[in-house]
Amino acid sequence: MHLVALSAFWMFSWKAFWTFFVLQWVTGGLGITLCYHRLLTHRSFKLWKPLEYFLTLCGVIAYQNGPIKWVATHRLHHARSDQPNDPHSPTAGFWWAHMGWLFAFNEELDNYDRYKVYAPDLARDPFHRFVNATHGWYQVILGIFLYLWGGWPVVIWGVFLRTVFVWHCTWLVNSASHIWGYRTWATSDQSTNNWWVAFLTYGEGWHNNHHAFLRSARHGLAWWEIDLTYMTIRLLTALGLASHLQLPSAQQKARAREPASLPVGQTGVAA
Repeated sequence: MHLVALSAFWMFSWKAFWTFFVLQWVTGGLGITLCYHRLLTHRSFKLWKPLEYFLTLCGVIAYQNGPIKWVATHRLHHARSDQPNDPHSPTAGFWWAHMGWLFAFNEELDNYDRYKVYAPDLARDPFHRFVNATHGWYQVILGIFLYLWGGWPVVIWGVFLRTVFVWHCTWLVNSASHIWGYRTWATSDQSTNNWWVAFLTYGEGWHNNHHAFLRSARHGLAWWEIDLTYMTIRLLTALGLASHLQLPSAQQKARAREPASLPVGQTGVAA
């Protein structure tokens, strides 16, 4: 995927570029960040069911596995964050947290009967079970449509380069946002708020905020912490498509606040 993605720079066209630009938001911003993470994993809000299913398909096209496995892995990460058996903690090194963990077989996360217990709500849903079992095909279907619409340049930019770009944006939340940045809240892990990861991931880089308030639909809690995903959720709420937004209370914030933020880069994590 990475090698083919490099060929995009020799096959540039504006049609291909805008295909990449739109699809990285649809798959990474709407599919992974809004749907897979804030909706399906943490149930930070409720969404009109047909729209939930559509956005799940957007997440599947990001090619980061099916919804049940993705949600199970992320819930397990929070249960053991930066502790033994955390699936992707940078306590084992930056590259392990970023992508190395994906290449190691994990009986707990690579066996459906094992990992479905961490996402029983999704495992009970026939749609999510079907999509989880067939997740690899949707990228192929998209590639066929893109080829018929714009030829190989659009396929290279819209599938290969876009997939690799969204992969690394997602992985930076697991790696960089547990190493570099500042801490506002006294969490038991090494999560940090990282502005440039937040920029790349539509607000996911405000990761210390997220670890402090797992169910919060809003990750950017300070006025300067821009959170485009939360803005999108608010728009869906105004349109009557989303409801029951979860936000931290003043009491929860008071209990979670840390006396002083750690300087950038000083989290005690091996790189």
